[in-house]
Amino acid sequence: MATFESVKAKLEANDQGHLLTFYDSLSDDDKVKLLNQLDNLDVERANRIFKKANSGSAVPEASQLEPLPKDCFKSTIGQSEEQIKEWREIGLKAIAEGTVAVILMAGGQGTRLGSSAPKGCYDINLPSKKSLFQLQGERIRRLQVIAEQYRAPENTNEVIIPWYVMTSGPTRPATEAFFAKHRYFGLKKENVIFFEQGTLPAFTNEGKIFLESKSSVSVAPDGNGGIYAALRKEGVLDDLTKRGIKHIHAYCVDNCLCRVADPIFLGYSIASKADCGVKVIPKTQPEEPVGVVCLRNKKFNVVEYSEIDKALSEQRDEDGKLSFRAANIANHYYTTEFLKSVESFESELDYHIAKKKIKHVTIPEGEFVAPTSSNGMKMELFVFDVFPFVKNMAVLEVDRKDEFSPLKNAPGTGVDCPETSRADILKQYVRFVEAAGGKVVKGETDTSDVPSLEISPLVTYAGEGLEELKDKTITTPLIINNDIDLKRAAGIDVGIIAPIVSKLRDLFANFGF
Repeated sequence: MATFESVKAKLEANDQGHLLTFYDSLSDDDKVKLLNQLDNLDVERANRIFKKANSGSAVPEASQLEPLPKDCFKSTIGQSEEQIKEWREIGLKAIAEGTVAVILMAGGQGTRLGSSAPKGCYDINLPSKKSLFQLQGERIRRLQVIAEQYRAPENTNEVIIPWYVMTSGPTRPATEAFFAKHRYFGLKKENVIFFEQGTLPAFTNEGKIFLESKSSVSVAPDGNGGIYAALRKEGVLDDLTKRGIKHIHAYCVDNCLCRVADPIFLGYSIASKADCGVKVIPKTQPEEPVGVVCLRNKKFNVVEYSEIDKALSEQRDEDGKLSFRAANIANHYYTTEFLKSVESFESELDYHIAKKKIKHVTIPEGEFVAPTSSNGMKMELFVFDVFPFVKNMAVLEVDRKDEFSPLKNAPGTGVDCPETSRADILKQYVRFVEAAGGKVVKGETDTSDVPSLEISPLVTYAGEGLEELKDKTITTPLIINNDIDLKRAAGIDVGIIAPIVSKLRDLFANFGF
């Protein structure tokens, strides 16, 4: 347990002794609360980050921007089926060997969506009412089944893709409760691991840490780039090593089309011997306000739209495509070894300053202030801030309509909102059926803007396994939850017993058996 003397010595050595100003006036419980928070605060690291962020070294130097080198960039768009198959098989073999894990960045709340719950709990109003978390968990389950056929005969281990879920302090209890309530979406509890994103204190412009109240320090999440320190501090890197994990897919929770542990992306990155990989979508117009992956001063980076001048943004390759078109969607591959190496250059990473209106208690008066204009700063790291340190990068371009539909805005806004997410995923299910040789017809009772066809990720991950629908016509609305539903949709007689067996199997699977 922290002592007053040890905490005071640490703070005074780092010029933050004012954080104990009101200690003597606190209740015994509040004294313990404050000492514990201050004991866990790495004040030396926080000061170092503040000084570096506010020093001249944090000011961007004149940038020489260049498109990505051809040798680290490939696209699935227009790619040969033979090449796609090769990448997919490499990825599935890695999954079958038990060397693949998934990291989900899920620290955000659904505030913009009108919800106080973690964003992953959100229901985009699919016919099944499945949450984002459930869609992603079921994709993992489906991949585990698909990868079974790629398991070597001598390998008797069950195919497992561990799922590491990064929460924030405020969202962790609700996230864990949601997973428990839904029985981990049919995954085994021991293979779903929660860990917490780090925080940094809020600073005055002069470098003093704010007190949020007399008994607590003002803190904020350290950005999605805080994942690297969190992986180390929360024991995730140790667990990855213990499980023999070599390859990691990391992604953000708010993309309903995300192909979790995508074997094609994994296979491409593994075949490229990459330390780090990034999945991108093609930027459609020069003025589209998205960050792009490119070279900045000969190093990999993500450059914001505002940092690229008009001439460069409009520059095109010989094939007519934009030269700077690799739009970032926060979808990454890492080797475990690379994630371990981040600690060696962590002190060189530049944190970004966000000027904020920070509620605080004044010192020495002890008055609570809610400012109306910015009075201090919070600092954060972005997940792509490690890119300049990557030696072997692999960039894979994918089709936007198949893999990216972000959920950012409130219902009814018409852009990146629940309605667009719902429409995008329902359209994808229709494409799956059409690719299998079937046809989808909107029924008279279907009042949806797009055909209301939903196919469970447990039935198909990316359109595979739907061969029975060839030359068949499906009338919506329809939900295909399992193989019995699939056969019925194909007009195949399933009898009486089969549906009962199927429902029992689904029930046991949802309990994690």
